[in-house]
Amino acid sequence: MIEGHGGDIYRMARVLNCSPSQIVDMSSNVSPLGMPPGLEDYLRQGLRELISLPEVDSEELRSNFANKWNISENQVVVGNGTTEFIYILPVALGIKKALIVGPTYADYADACAVFNVTYSFYLALEENDFKPNIDHVELSLRGVDTVFICNPNNPTGHLIPGNTLKELCEDNPEKIFIVDESYLPFVVDGQNETLINKALKNVVVLRSFSKIFGIPGLRLGFLSASPDIIQKIGRHKRPWNVNRLAQLAGIFLLGQDQFIKDVGHFTKKERTGFLKQLRDVTGLRPFSGVTNFILFKLVGRLKAADVCKRLAQNRILIRDCSNFYGLSDRFIRIALKTQEENNICIQRLRDILSTGNEVLSL
Repeated sequence: MIEGHGGDIYRMARVLNCSPSQIVDMSSNVSPLGMPPGLEDYLRQGLRELISLPEVDSEELRSNFANKWNISENQVVVGNGTTEFIYILPVALGIKKALIVGPTYADYADACAVFNVTYSFYLALEENDFKPNIDHVELSLRGVDTVFICNPNNPTGHLIPGNTLKELCEDNPEKIFIVDESYLPFVVDGQNETLINKALKNVVVLRSFSKIFGIPGLRLGFLSASPDIIQKIGRHKRPWNVNRLAQLAGIFLLGQDQFIKDVGHFTKKERTGFLKQLRDVTGLRPFSGVTNFILFKLVGRLKAADVCKRLAQNRILIRDCSNFYGLSDRFIRIALKTQEENNICIQRLRDILSTGNEVLSL
């Protein structure tokens, strides 16, 4: 059972006795601009296609993705979100011992645990703003066959430059590198940092459409790798794993390059403004990053659960990061939303951190 993720607006709406639409969800790292214009109408027109089975292996969508990145169709597989792949990879690749570069997304470790795969962590240090030392990462590769790297990383927001990561993979051809690029589209000119089209036989790249296009409820993701790895994954992937609406959405979204640029520039601007307004607030330390979310450490008496509860009472959800291995109950993550919603969150944070009032239980 998946626990400890953001985006639990339905449970919180029941607790607060309100509609989910009345909650500002800053706990889930989806696009602050919502869905691209035209997607809803496009999907509405596609409803008539639900009377037929979807394409068994998302053939058209897979072909379009391959063409976009100038790779072969046998280097791509389409999935029911990247989570499907994360839980297939340990058994499909026969992973024996994995290294997870953290602090990071818990599902990499959870997927290994499901299949009794031994795993260890390389943890970037707080004093270095959680930026991983690549030389130290390479030293940690001894004895492992697979490496999980989220780039940019969740929840720290740090980006390892594409060329640096490419060199690490090339220098260790006997290791498999699983690189989760779900948040790379939020980075301005992020396409220059991808490993999708770098022809690296020991690299698996994950790409989520849920985050950048604001469609987590549709579940759509891609995996790119060498034909040999794709073949191994295919043996464990179920047919019709992607529903027809998600397939149609993917075809539409592959043409939304301008929307991706708009989200990247909006995110960069709002991130700068968000941090500027909080720079004089005591008890809150931000960490540098490049994504649509920001990691903070609480340095006063309040813990993450306290602040999350207080904000929830104001119908604002943020992420308690205490269940990220390598972090403590003093860390929170806030995903940027519209400017108005960001300003409301800032004011509520100011109130909570300045008063230090007792936390009211929900």
